[in-house]
Amino acid sequence: MTDIPENFEVSAEVREALSHVRVVLKSPLYGGNVGSICRAMGNMGVQDLAIAEPRTLDLQEARMMACHASALLEARTEYPNLAAAVADCGMVIGTTARGGLYRQHARTARDWAQEILKTVGDGTRVALVFGPEDNGLNNDDLALCTHIIQIPTTDEYSSLNISQAVLICLYEIFVATDSFSPHSEKSEPAPSVLRERMFTMWRELLLEVDFMSEDKADHMMLGFRRIMARGAFTYDDVNIMMGIARQSEWALAQPRDAKSNAADEVPA
Repeated sequence: MTDIPENFEVSAEVREALSHVRVVLKSPLYGGNVGSICRAMGNMGVQDLAIAEPRTLDLQEARMMACHASALLEARTEYPNLAAAVADCGMVIGTTARGGLYRQHARTARDWAQEILKTVGDGTRVALVFGPEDNGLNNDDLALCTHIIQIPTTDEYSSLNISQAVLICLYEIFVATDSFSPHSEKSEPAPSVLRERMFTMWRELLLEVDFMSEDKADHMMLGFRRIMARGAFTYDDVNIMMGIARQSEWALAQPRDAKSNAADEVPA
């Protein structure tokens, strides 16, 4: 089985819940799509792949597209029909891009995500069902479904690649677990006194290089501060900015002949 990437800090409880999510593909046409789906499943911590009414697939292409999730491809389970593939699932969610009388209760994956997590959290298996690439799920297939997902798209072009559709659905479920925490900044925010020291150094440098005149300095530094204030400055950020100013002032203080000779010594 593939592992969830390291920056996905997933608890044992979430892993257990996701183990009850099954991706069901009805009669997929292309091995490359199946492989890409395995990769998407690995990304989002879902391990159970079922194929209903399987056709002959290019498994070499599938393994190539699965990348490091080929174990999911090899572990797939095949069923003679869709009913058998979802027989042990308490919640069966079909995906469709089409509208119609029997598809009016469709919601987005985000809308269903919390209900899915509650269901799998109780130990009940949930199936996400995706139809063939050419025709999708028909009404008989949807009759087996308790819920329907429709992925928002433009009206002009609503058809998604099946692997994209799987990724979007699994992404919404994974995000709903609140498992992902972005990496925190290793350097703490710089205090005001350090930021002011940085601005003083840059004021002196900008005057020295004639970027601004003394009578315009206060005005120009307000603009400089505004630019710098658009993001949080950490100790590392401020030290780098001060280092640039300090090194620039040192370079400006060197005799011009010395700097020319140093440039001449640089190999072409």
